[in-house]
Amino acid sequence: MAETITEIISLHPIADFASDVRAGLAKPGQKELSSNYLYDELGSALFDAITLLPEYGLFRADQRILGRHADEIVRPLLRAKISADIPENIVVAELGSGSGKKTRWILEALARHQHTTYYPIEISPAALAQCVNELSQLDRVNVIGVEQNYLEGLARVAAQRLPNERMLVMFLGSTIGNFHRSDAEQFLADVRRKLVPGDALLLGVDLVKSLDRMIPAYDDAMGVTAAFNLNLLTRMNRELGADFDLKEFRHSARYDAFEQRIEMHLVSLRNQTVTIPAANCVVQFNSGETIFTESSYKYRAPEIIQISERAGFHAHAQWTDEEWPFSETLLIAG
Repeated sequence: MAETITEIISLHPIADFASDVRAGLAKPGQKELSSNYLYDELGSALFDAITLLPEYGLFRADQRILGRHADEIVRPLLRAKISADIPENIVVAELGSGSGKKTRWILEALARHQHTTYYPIEISPAALAQCVNELSQLDRVNVIGVEQNYLEGLARVAAQRLPNERMLVMFLGSTIGNFHRSDAEQFLADVRRKLVPGDALLLGVDLVKSLDRMIPAYDDAMGVTAAFNLNLLTRMNRELGADFDLKEFRHSARYDAFEQRIEMHLVSLRNQTVTIPAANCVVQFNSGETIFTESSYKYRAPEIIQISERAGFHAHAQWTDEEWPFSETLLIAG
């Protein structure tokens, strides 16, 4: 059985989008837009295509870990008992589920032991609909889609839990890498505050690796990632009435070794002026000036445990893929 929560809070109405665009493109020093806005319907479809590219190894690394270790991941949660006379149940909430392709192994591992309720929390309606449709076909799994941002959606799910339910929160695909480092630790602390002791967080993180592997993952030979990034300009043209000329911008991926992060930028190819009526602004671009659209921080495995422990978790286990350095860490709320 599948359903979608219908009291949907619109995350990015035009007024909010316009306000964020106006503020981001007026930032002194570096124009910047939130990576959340990359994921409209077309952006979500392009990202799904990116995950299939030979250069984008982190998606397959995440899949390998989950496919090989799903039973190990859920075993400590199933062992835990709330009390001697209250049977436990595990509910799963996934932050930024996308189409939910990688989640199947965890849900199947749990469903072998119990009926499982799964809450994909996703801001893209198209991705959420695909996730609900595909994973609701699993036996003994009830899927309830939540179209909200991470923390609001998690708060909603947590408020509905029953006294005999423990929660497994999943944050896969190294989405934590889109946060600045200090913000990532704060986000984990915010997640922890919505949980109770004994709940768990499964955290996927991409690890530092050689530059010749990292850069192509964000600037592939077919240009799919470039199309994904440039689609943000198309979205502003469509929804805000802007007049970006996509031929006058190009995609750029670069690595900041000090910050240990990949940066995605949109580079202006000439001096130009762009009008954005819905945002009530006119933006000047110099040749070579960029819009910073996404960060992808890379970590070392011990760092993940350190920041998680400072956020109120303790690390139960960590799995690392050797083919493409990537980790999944099972964290228990203290």
